Amino acid sequence: MFRRKRPEEPAKIDYIIAGLGNPGPKYETTRHNAGFLAIDLLSEKLGAGRLTKTKCKATYTICTYNGLSLLLMKPQTFMNLSGESIREMAKAYNLPPEKIVVLYDDIAIPAGTLRIRRNGSAGGHNGIKSIIYQLESDQFPRVKIGMGGPAGADMKDYVLDTMDSDAYQSVKAAPDAALTLITKGVDAAMQGFNKSFLDKPEP
Repeated sequence: MFRRKRPEEPAKIDYIIAGLGNPGPKYETTRHNAGFLAIDLLSEKLGAGRLTKTKCKATYTICTYNGLSLLLMKPQTFMNLSGESIREMAKAYNLPPEKIVVLYDDIAIPAGTLRIRRNGSAGGHNGIKSIIYQLESDQFPRVKIGMGGPAGADMKDYVLDTMDSDAYQSVKAAPDAALTLITKGVDAAMQGFNKSFLDKPEP
């Protein structure tokens, strides 16, 4: 029996696209796993299948889009330590923060909405806080996936609860937002995707 030779990875990666979440079946459909779900959809869209490779405390796959080599990854460290995995992967491929796109849930914006940002603070999100700390930079672009958040709710319970259909509409829009960001720039992505993706009833 001969082992099938694994295809060689490209010497150069142009972008890392990381989706944040928590590993394990019990977290799969929670609001906090919006980033994981979006990366799965992106990988499927690009014909890369499941993220089955493992390295740097992450599952990942490598694919191409418009001549760019993309590494899609899901840190397996649990949300609050996401930065450890992303720092190691960025170091492995010698990529600066500006070439790392992060997709993640945001309860501060309405469900069904996206917000693209060029850089900025963590905004109370522990996964982003960890990435900023590990990269020693906040200069990485983000696709913020709106989950909504009722006033006065226990946010820890809320983000670990099952995602509703409105929130899933923003998850479905996130892959195209990320691809626009890397091919046309942050400004174009903002212009095209900083909006709600819910179907509005006709007047």
